[in-house]
Amino acid sequence: MASTAVQLLGFLLSFLGMVGTLITTLLPHWRRTAHVGTNILTAVSYLKGLWMECVWHSTGIYQCQLYRSLLALPRDLQAARALMVISCLLSGMACACAVVGMKCTRCAKGTPAKTTFAVLGGVLFLLAGLLCMVAVAWTTNDVVQNFYNPLLPSGMKFELGQALYLGFISSSLSLIGGTLLCLSCQEEAPYRPYQGQPRAATAPAYRPPDAYKDNRAPSVTSATHSGYRLNDYV
Repeated sequence: MASTAVQLLGFLLSFLGMVGTLITTLLPHWRRTAHVGTNILTAVSYLKGLWMECVWHSTGIYQCQLYRSLLALPRDLQAARALMVISCLLSGMACACAVVGMKCTRCAKGTPAKTTFAVLGGVLFLLAGLLCMVAVAWTTNDVVQNFYNPLLPSGMKFELGQALYLGFISSSLSLIGGTLLCLSCQEEAPYRPYQGQPRAATAPAYRPPDAYKDNRAPSVTSATHSGYRLNDYV
């Protein structure tokens, strides 16, 4: 029961991490306009994500536009997009494998493949969380470096968006959930105290010697063959 509860907890955390990774990939709130200098309150805020850039007005109106060219994007943005897409695909595959391998499901019940699927799901969740963490950390480092670059104008500086924080949380959930799934599948051998049962020593079956196999009196023929005649003693 303990391993089943650990599996359920690991799957729940991993599932939440998968949903958070998908939302992080789609949200445009990776970079937002930095309010530096004397211009603290602005009527317009710019947001940049992996797939689009948006303009937010103080009236609450959003205007977004998709990136039209893939090759024209910066390399860090292309790499982050590829890592997040692969992370989402791995999370989907991990979710399917974990559902098959969990002890509370009927899929492949009673077969060794069930444990294999559970471990595979945990490993895929670990890989998905690691890729998401790399993409989010890379973008965070780029934003921080540009923010503290004195040669960069204030209008081109951005701050960390909400999607980056969500990405850190989602990747952490995927890593923790994948680890729990892998640990829950380590089947411990049941402890059985040694009970020494004395063996009864069985003696080998008695086989009489060949000389005593026949207790009958020697016949006349046998006595004659041995050099003695019965008539000599009668």
